[in-house]
Amino acid sequence: MPRVSPLRSPYPPDIQMQFDQIMRGAPPLMLFRVMAGHSRAWDKFRGGSLLDRGPLPLRDREIVIDRTCALNGCEYEWGVHISTFATAAKLSPEQIRATVVEGSKAACWSVAERALLAAVEALHQRSTLGEAEFAALRSHYDEDQILEIILLCGFYRTVSYLARALDLPLEENAVRFPH
Repeated sequence: MPRVSPLRSPYPPDIQMQFDQIMRGAPPLMLFRVMAGHSRAWDKFRGGSLLDRGPLPLRDREIVIDRTCALNGCEYEWGVHISTFATAAKLSPEQIRATVVEGSKAACWSVAERALLAAVEALHQRSTLGEAEFAALRSHYDEDQILEIILLCGFYRTVSYLARALDLPLEENAVRFPH
């Protein structure tokens, strides 16, 4: 069990409606069940969560999320995203592995994806982007997309903190980190 108790079914109608909207018919994740039990935290989480599609293509969005979670050692969220979105994002087994192990150095990425991953890694390591990293991003992404990349990194760092600090058990159907 996590360190903070999750909501149990049946959920209040407004929470059930929110779960249905986010999960599209699948059972709610443990993270959502824990957060939804605390209205202020749940409202803030959903308000800043970037759970909508946003200006990035799914593949780029997932690369950002997967690498951010991997860098933060968050197998919980990484595994949920890989199991849910990797096929739709057309991530190969080599690329999935690279989000955890090699990152931007892996040969399996396009030039744009390497720039994307290098930005994720810089934000994780230094909390900023150098001129070269920003220029590389700018050559492949517009300003709305660059802001989305930065926001996704920050949000999924927070998600990683939550999942790890709350000691969330791994979701049953989620993928595990490669070894």
